[in-house]
Amino acid sequence: MRLMSGITVCLSSIGVIRLFSIHWIWSLLAGLGLCVAWRSSWRFLYVALCTIKRDLMCLAVILRVRFSMYRNMRNSSTIPALFAQMVVLHPDKPALVYEDTGEVWSFRELAEQCHAVAHWALAQGWTEGDVVALYLESRPLLVALWLGLAMIGVEAALINHNLRRHSLLHCVGVSGARAMVFGTELTEAVSEVSDSLEPSMILFSSGDPDDEDKLSSLPVQSLDPLLACCPTDPPQYTLRKGFNDRLFYIYTSGTTGMPKAAIVVHSRYYRITAFGFHSFGLRHDDVIYNCLPLYHSAGNIMGVGQCLLFGLTVVVRRKFSASRFWDDCVKHNCTVIQYIGEICRYLLAQPVRPSEAHHHVRVAMGNGLRPCVWEEFVQRFRIRRVGEFYGATECNCSLINIDGKVGACGFNSRILPSFYPIRLFRVQEETIDLLRDTQGLCIPCLPGEPGVLVGHINQSDPLRRFDGYADQDSTHQKTAHNVFRMGDSAYISGDMLVMDEYGYMYFRDRSGDTFRWRGENVSTTEVEGVLSSLLGHTDVAVYGVSVPGVEGKAGMAAIADAGSQFDLDAFLLAVQKALPSYARPIFLRLMPYVDTTGTFKIQKMRLQREGYDPQHSSEQIYFLNSRAGRYEALTHELYSGIMEERVHL
Repeated sequence: MRLMSGITVCLSSIGVIRLFSIHWIWSLLAGLGLCVAWRSSWRFLYVALCTIKRDLMCLAVILRVRFSMYRNMRNSSTIPALFAQMVVLHPDKPALVYEDTGEVWSFRELAEQCHAVAHWALAQGWTEGDVVALYLESRPLLVALWLGLAMIGVEAALINHNLRRHSLLHCVGVSGARAMVFGTELTEAVSEVSDSLEPSMILFSSGDPDDEDKLSSLPVQSLDPLLACCPTDPPQYTLRKGFNDRLFYIYTSGTTGMPKAAIVVHSRYYRITAFGFHSFGLRHDDVIYNCLPLYHSAGNIMGVGQCLLFGLTVVVRRKFSASRFWDDCVKHNCTVIQYIGEICRYLLAQPVRPSEAHHHVRVAMGNGLRPCVWEEFVQRFRIRRVGEFYGATECNCSLINIDGKVGACGFNSRILPSFYPIRLFRVQEETIDLLRDTQGLCIPCLPGEPGVLVGHINQSDPLRRFDGYADQDSTHQKTAHNVFRMGDSAYISGDMLVMDEYGYMYFRDRSGDTFRWRGENVSTTEVEGVLSSLLGHTDVAVYGVSVPGVEGKAGMAAIADAGSQFDLDAFLLAVQKALPSYARPIFLRLMPYVDTTGTFKIQKMRLQREGYDPQHSSEQIYFLNSRAGRYEALTHELYSGIMEERVHL
């Protein structure tokens, strides 16, 4: 207690000195002097010297965001109301640019389209709390749809446009949606599930009229002409929702099977956006290049949110293109780009082109940039600042790499760790259960010791609240009690990280039944269910395996009772129809049986340890050759090629 009081005095003194405009170096020396007085550890002094400037930078950002959030909470602000302020400030400034068609929507035009959506929704008789599923590829209309619905309190469910069949039905069903708006490019996917949708479900389509012939078999209304007939003035409607009420749902793959509908409230949307803006040095005149999917929080909140809340221009591209990336940035004079780790690797794999030396990109922000790629990416493409961050859509333990530490996804202060109450805690390796001491509290990790990231929950604090999921069981599974102290509650991220002695955090792995591949979270339980169904309900174990030179983990499936008559070509064809590309297993292991527990739960630890090395298995292992479009037997020569990065996935 004496130590914590001393550190608090230290930082308070620094703040007072800064207030009276004394140069920051004197603030640093004064603060460190007090630190030494309260803690006679020269190693602690050294760590404090190395990190205090970083900590103060982050402290300033946290206080700035916190004060603005409390102001918005006092005023019962909402995302539509805050966007309306941006429209007043610069109505004719470009808000969204759609690279695929060349469309440019000004702030006024985006607002008018949102108003048309709100009028249309009111005409449907929808009220606050109703849900509409949005199943479209990335385009400006997707933003206008969820934002226009939010103007009258209707909540959107943003569904991954890669999902098909059972996963798609699950996502629509768990949200309780009364209607679905889908892009005409996804007509076939909707047709596959239309008979299984609730009889009361209303379908609307939007998109290329050339695709409308495909709609003849569906009971669907065309949305585009309906919106064209709607008024574009603000609806005469008084929204009863406030800053901490529901805005929309974003689906996240968890460790328990099908995607979970994470609740995003207005304050969470603001918090994620504001931390990105203030932490990474963004400016109001920046132009962001956003080729990430708008059903994800990175694309729709961290990216589009900068437009809606801070007035930046966002260039939206329907799909990522490595060959067009820098050409697009030059064309639109982009100053900020968004990435996931895979994008950076794909760009480095491209041949050198003139546009990569003539862009004006100043900041790259995203997550998953591996250390071995980081420095090469920055040097080749002349990126001045990397804004790496960590955080699931629903979590309350987000991290930000505010000072560009290579490889780190964020940090926690070593000087005052309790100011931002997150920790790494020890877990049991196989079950990922939190370990506890003799008093029943969780055991913090020491520097260098991997652990699961946990955030303390305080529902009255907009930075510490956890809003959970549409499904209450999923919410309970992500919370624990008696973690930091007796009687508390905490959010369990399920992700393994490690912290160095300076407080920098490094991502290690996703625990449980989820792994990340091609920038997407893959639920092993979900994939197991699909594959087992395709194979007549045989036992299937799905897990992630590391591949040299590739971010994330590739999917591997161990299939039981797969004899010599197993038809690999027919299996691949069925998998391609049932699963999105990132969820299809790259490796297959055909086995007589898979290990199960006494309660018939599949055991994967041994399989995951053995991986896809044919030397460690007497069973046949196959590799998905994407260029040839088929599964091929994994020979020792092919295995060596993968390990030496001569064979690419």
